[in-house]
Amino acid sequence: MWRRFSAEASDYNHSLDVWCFAKISQLAEQFGATALFPVGKPYLPFQRWAIQTGEFFSSPLGLTIHREYGLWHAFRGALLFDHEIPRQKARGQISPCDTCAERPCLTDCPVKAFSLEGYDVPACVRHIRGEDTRDCSQWGCAARRACPVGIEYRYTTGQAAFHMDAFKRTLE
Repeated sequence: MWRRFSAEASDYNHSLDVWCFAKISQLAEQFGATALFPVGKPYLPFQRWAIQTGEFFSSPLGLTIHREYGLWHAFRGALLFDHEIPRQKARGQISPCDTCAERPCLTDCPVKAFSLEGYDVPACVRHIRGEDTRDCSQWGCAARRACPVGIEYRYTTGQAAFHMDAFKRTLE
């Protein structure tokens, strides 16, 4: 998705949300469905829906984790049909986090913003607004990058910087 968005970004004013809205709306029209999006109100439970498939799990970071792609996925939209679609049976997998003894996602954040108690948003915000933010700003969240699952799907430097810039803009 990133390569396609990057190639077409100038047509959408570099807004991933606008691009996804256009592409997912086209798919919805093509398949006779209603397009749903994780932005705007009411907020829809995309992560809960993903977990209900049996393919995704909650991670200690509060993000969903996939057994193959790790933390390197995003829920940019969904299609709602007026009829039930047969689903594959969940594979009965256990979360990759349950077998991760070291849990580097909880220890590699430079400001220790993540713990089993939750996400210390103010600590993260202070860090990315501070002076020494190149690591997270350029390559993406250090805690997320520490996860050993799905390493081959990590965001490219350009993609990580794009998402961190977008995150910073939400804080303004």
